[in-house]
Amino acid sequence: MTRLVMFAVMGLAAAGAALGHQGVTNPVVMARMNVMSGVADQTKVLGQMVKGAAEFDAAQAAAAREALIAHARAVPEAFAKPETDPKSEALPTIWDQPEKFAAANDAFIAAAEGLDVSSAQALAASFGALGASCSGCHRDYRLKR
Repeated sequence: MTRLVMFAVMGLAAAGAALGHQGVTNPVVMARMNVMSGVADQTKVLGQMVKGAAEFDAAQAAAAREALIAHARAVPEAFAKPETDPKSEALPTIWDQPEKFAAANDAFIAAAEGLDVSSAQALAASFGALGASCSGCHRDYRLKR
């Protein structure tokens, strides 16, 4: 995936997350959305550094990477029950194919853990795998609005 497409997807995801939380009445779905917003927020921090919109800061990048990993590890619990809400973007496929969803999340965790935050160049080189993991999961498990 080209970086331009990857950043466009990240931007749309962040904008959608902000609007998507309005009117959510199911607290389980809201908590799940908050986990995914945490993923989006940390990905945005790193993405801004990759595209040069923010200056690379190794400490900030490392903190964002660790927070991203923590959010990624929270995904299985957040999606443990097939809770619904009209504002939810989670597809039933998550619960119909739990092994595939778990494998996709494991790939996401591996991509997050694989981020090299030692320099701007290393981050940029390792960031594509994270974007591909996000896109793959969203393609299969997230409602397109």
